[in-house]
Amino acid sequence: MKRLFILLTGLVIPGLLFAQTKLMSMEEATLGTGLTAKNLSQLQWNGDENNWFFTAKNCLVKAYPDNTLKDTVLRFPALNACLKEAKEDTLPRFPGITVYQANVFSFISKNKFFSFNLADGSLQKLNSWPENAENTDMAPHTFSTAYTVKNGLFVSVKGKEYKVETSSNPDFSYGSSRVHRNEFGISKGTFWSPDGDMLAYYYMNETGVASYPTVDITDPIAVLDGTKYPMAGQKSHSVNIHIYSPGANKHIELETGADTAKYLTNVTWSPDGEIIYIAVLNREQDSMWMKSYQASTGKFLRTLFLETDLKYVEPLNGPLFINHDPSRFLWLSRRDGYNHFYLYEASGKLVKQLTKGPWEVSSYTGTDAKKETVFFMCNKDSPIGRSLCSVDLKSGMVKGITSSAGSHNVKMGNGGNFFIDSYSNPGMARRILLIDAQGAIKQELLSDVNPLKEYKTGKTTIFTVKNNQNTDLYCRLIKPVDFDSTKHYPVIIYVYGGPHSQMVTDSWLGGAGLFLNYLAEQGYVVFTLDNRGTSERGREFEQAVFRHLGDAEVEDQMCGVKYLKALPWVDSTRIGINGWSYGGFMTISMIVRNPGVFKVAVCGGPVIDWKYYEVMYGERYGLSFIKKCVDEGKQVDYFIYPGHEHNVRGKDRVHLNVKMYQYFKDYL
Repeated sequence: MKRLFILLTGLVIPGLLFAQTKLMSMEEATLGTGLTAKNLSQLQWNGDENNWFFTAKNCLVKAYPDNTLKDTVLRFPALNACLKEAKEDTLPRFPGITVYQANVFSFISKNKFFSFNLADGSLQKLNSWPENAENTDMAPHTFSTAYTVKNGLFVSVKGKEYKVETSSNPDFSYGSSRVHRNEFGISKGTFWSPDGDMLAYYYMNETGVASYPTVDITDPIAVLDGTKYPMAGQKSHSVNIHIYSPGANKHIELETGADTAKYLTNVTWSPDGEIIYIAVLNREQDSMWMKSYQASTGKFLRTLFLETDLKYVEPLNGPLFINHDPSRFLWLSRRDGYNHFYLYEASGKLVKQLTKGPWEVSSYTGTDAKKETVFFMCNKDSPIGRSLCSVDLKSGMVKGITSSAGSHNVKMGNGGNFFIDSYSNPGMARRILLIDAQGAIKQELLSDVNPLKEYKTGKTTIFTVKNNQNTDLYCRLIKPVDFDSTKHYPVIIYVYGGPHSQMVTDSWLGGAGLFLNYLAEQGYVVFTLDNRGTSERGREFEQAVFRHLGDAEVEDQMCGVKYLKALPWVDSTRIGINGWSYGGFMTISMIVRNPGVFKVAVCGGPVIDWKYYEVMYGERYGLSFIKKCVDEGKQVDYFIYPGHEHNVRGKDRVHLNVKMYQYFKDYL
């Protein structure tokens, strides 16, 4: 009998080379306490100087590229003494800091913003805002701070509050981060000009958008709360961009047109603060117009270019200006099938495609001081890795910089002479290096090969299987601890499978995390496959699921199941599957479309029916699936985590993982 449980809201790791005796507890596997790789906390460059800071043992430490000596430049008690002398609240530990110029850092304590000058030991309070402020966004240079209170937008300048826009009507909001539900790279609703003198922000009108009722059960008399939610095909909110000048206390509105059925995304200021660029998408998302507007008047200037696609266009980054030069910018696009750089003049004239090939640029890192070389992260070396490369703006020659296999994350120093490179791979939990622009290692700052060296871990392999179209699909398999090839083991498939995801990576534990290794510790084969529809493999691979969600993904996942069944040490009668969010949708799709294959399924926060979804996930509609199971006489187990949104975090996550593990233990 199969069981379904719904919850709402080629590389080898050489782990067995160590003397491993311990087993992880569920708390360790969930929270990672003491088992994650060592790191250098708050590692960052010292402004435009070629030295850097990090915090250790409640101290701020400075290090240098020409030697391995390190200086303790500030101890925590000294910082607290400065706060006490200024009659400000002291801190329980060294705060999170941002070095914004050489030897000067800033930090936030409660609702106050401070700077500390290491040269003379002086502390300054630069700004403050109300305790109930949300979505705080600080301007460069001026440190003016935009924030929202309920649906209103305010700006604080040196502690003085200015009302930007407010409304008693909850259908109107200003500076909201909820615009377009955070799609298309949107992470906030306010955008300061480069000099910090003007603020662009979203104005959102949700009049006519249906309100979905949610209930807060923590009150003795349950409180009804309505969330504006545009159903697929129904009226959505309308959006425009306003600009506010705190100095002049003046507002203007960009001339984005009367058509409200559009998305305004990737809001970007030109480096000189004179022009605002916006990527405008139609609601069908198959056409994107890059447009420019005069910041001082809001007037529309020109359409720089149009991008179209038979399926969809998805801009995730605005124009990337090279070293503050307003005359040209880089544009990231998949127009040739892979995410690559295109060099444009500010007028919209295409200069040339800068990078090309069957690989993806993932992010822009910076440009050298001469404005001749662009540094960027990409997966040119491996679809599941991440490396630092450069491209010459004149010749277009692409050069690899990081040489170690794995997934790299770099911080570029001033002028691109040095980089701090932090990376991991299946054999290295974390290594941090100082490298130069040619990739030569100048210093090893930290190395933690295996934080699990005292623990029993199963052998992890990363490999590919072919799907029915003969495309390679990357897989990760963790064998049970104390694996015996003469035995037959149950399998747990962990699946996500949706866009903007990659579960199998050339990184520590193959990207699996501790909980999946805990399941292997308990005697399960743990398997994950990245199907068509996931990211980093190009446009065709990702768009294979367009308007047919659940078809190509399930077909690919079943190729993985076929591979598992062929393994002599897999018990093909005991295959379970687990996923959350899009993975919850995949879990239900897999079990209902392939009766008899899966003995147990555990899914969380699933999308049950896509007709309920346009720009918000829909676990609230999981009841429709439960009702259908009741109608059909099918038994299903169901559990709710009150008070949590789409995911379950904190100590409640331990409860969730115990429940999932116990369910597999009882029924698989």
